[in-house]
Parts: sequence; C-alpha cells; structure tokens
Amino acid sequence: MVEDTKLLQNEVSKIVESADQSRDEKLQQICQLLSDEVEVFDWVGFYIVDPNAERELVLGPYVGEPTDHTRISFGKGICGQAAETNKTFVVQDVSQADNYLSCSIHVKSEIVVPVKKDGKFIAELDIDSHTKDAITGDHQLLLEEVCGKVARLF
Repeated sequence: MVEDTKLLQNEVSKIVESADQSRDEKLQQICQLLSDEVEVFDWVGFYIVDPNAERELVLGPYVGEPTDHTRISFGKGICGQAAETNKTFVVQDVSQADNYLSCSIHVKSEIVVPVKKDGKFIAELDIDSHTKDAITGDHQLLLEEVCGKVARLF
C-alpha cells in the first residue's frame, strides 16, 4: 500500500493545487478519488464548520448513498466527537459505539479525520465502510496527510 499511498497523495496534491476549480469541486474530486481507489471506502465526504451556526457541521461534497445527516452538532455522533475534540476517530465496529449516528444499515466501520488550519478545526473527512474492521493504520496515515493538504483550500 505504500506505493498506492504515495500515488494517492500526489493525486490529491494535484487536485488541491489546480487553479481551474472551486473548493467544492476539488473536494468532490478528492472524495471520488478516495472512493475509487480504496476498495473498503464506501461513503466518502466532507463536513464543514458552518460559519453561520454555532458549533455545527454542514455536509459538503461527498460520494456514496445520500444521508439524512446534513447538519451535525459538535459532540453528536462520531463526526461531532471529532469536531469537539479535534482528533481522528476510528470505529472498527459501529454497532459497539454508543454515540454513533447511523447513516445506513450497511455501515460497519468509520473513520473521521479533522481538517485543521493553523491548529483550528475547520472541517472533517468522514469515511464509512460496509466492512467491519476495515480501517487500517495505513488508511489513517493517508487520510491525515490528505486532510493536511485539503486545509490549504480553506
């Protein structure tokens, strides 16, 4: 996976640095890239801090089944916990998570990675898998690197 990781990081860098697209178009492309290239990523999307609401996330670009969770308060669910703590959350079995907001009966594991600008939480990358125990340490490192690059878009 090391070579694939480097390739994905390079592709994300190209998307972030391209001048001919809006932020949301770039985020959409990154979602599609991750969904296409990592077999166990079944839903890939960004939640962005709503500047007009206090401590609330709003659904941004995503790839996968539609979700009812278009707005999430800080602290609520895994996404809200990541926003509250500014830390990556990996849940290998969502049925065992007390604070899980179910998006689909098919989701078995999830990773949520903060996007930080100057140390401040501004957005997050949320990935669901239909496979239990699907999120590896390599996935986490890759996604944290991706979120570091994505921060330049904000």
